[in-house]
Amino acid sequence: MAAKIKVMVVDDSIVVRQVITKMLQTDPGIEVIDSAPNPIVALEKMNRLWPDVLILDIEMPRMDGISFLVQLMRDHPTPTIICSSMAEQGGRTSLDALAAGAVSVICKPRAGVMQFMEESTAELCQAVHTAAHANLKVFSPKALPKKEPALDLVQRVAPQTFDVRPKLSADAILPLKSNVPLLRAGERIIAIGTSTGGTQALEAVLSNLSVETLGIVIVQHMPVNFSIGMFTQRLNNRCALEVREACDGDRVHPGLALIAPSGRHLLVKRDGSQYRVEVRSGPPVTRHIPSVDVLFRSVANSAGPNALGIIMTGMGDDGAVGLKEMHDFGAKTIAQDEASCVVFGMPREAIKLGAADDVLPLHRMPAAIAAYSKNPG
Repeated sequence: MAAKIKVMVVDDSIVVRQVITKMLQTDPGIEVIDSAPNPIVALEKMNRLWPDVLILDIEMPRMDGISFLVQLMRDHPTPTIICSSMAEQGGRTSLDALAAGAVSVICKPRAGVMQFMEESTAELCQAVHTAAHANLKVFSPKALPKKEPALDLVQRVAPQTFDVRPKLSADAILPLKSNVPLLRAGERIIAIGTSTGGTQALEAVLSNLSVETLGIVIVQHMPVNFSIGMFTQRLNNRCALEVREACDGDRVHPGLALIAPSGRHLLVKRDGSQYRVEVRSGPPVTRHIPSVDVLFRSVANSAGPNALGIIMTGMGDDGAVGLKEMHDFGAKTIAQDEASCVVFGMPREAIKLGAADDVLPLHRMPAAIAAYSKNPG
């Protein structure tokens, strides 16, 4: 029998601590070993019995959650879930906390907390299981912020991740073509899909690419109610490439990276010898919207062998089938290796399907992309 995941809850509200404890007790694989009203008390208790996962508020007396998280990730990296009302608006304080290494964020409203938390039991329990298996070795203490934290949204666990409806495939959005030309001709593009840990991984990759890089289309799983504007703006400021949120009809061209809006699917369509994106509403595919499978299938249909597909860190299997479709249609394909992933789920499933030509660590991705941009072979 597998050992239970040991959890500590740190929140200055005794009501919230009690409610979260009650929620987690519904999962037989989770054990709440203790709780604390602030980080100072929490650390004293943790030194007696260290938890597998920490659930942490941001606004607390004596020491705020961000300062505690930065210290924790430097001294004793521990999978941490931010559960805070400050995350509701995607504020800078919450993003700074995530930059220090939080695995996920649960947005807690300032009003109606008890009702919200009781309705989010499945979401919180799944977040704990995900956090418990996160690879924190990829968070280097030397890379942690001193004054201005690097933006890392990592993966805020979106409600659709826990959708109990049937798990739809990309067929719900577009069919897989059977007559894609297998000749390398015309423009080439790059498609990237990622989830948990992906925002940090994307920054590591995109910030090391030149303006000569081929056009890139990206799906990064985000909650429907979260605007990716701040994320894309920061990437744009840190990259030689232009990075922005995709708009319907945008042309994919060298020197530009387009990221799918939250809550909308991103597709690529051929326009003569060029490519344009379509931003489309629709049901969740593999329980995600945007879906990596949808993006990859559209690239397989439109670009065939004139594309490079990359699947990176993330929970679940979204993108695995789509990468296999790209591979089967002649595209070059890459999966991120386990050692450099926060969560190896998506790349692992793609590798199991035989979808990846190469398995590379994160630090080798920019060179692989640059090489493909210069030479498709």
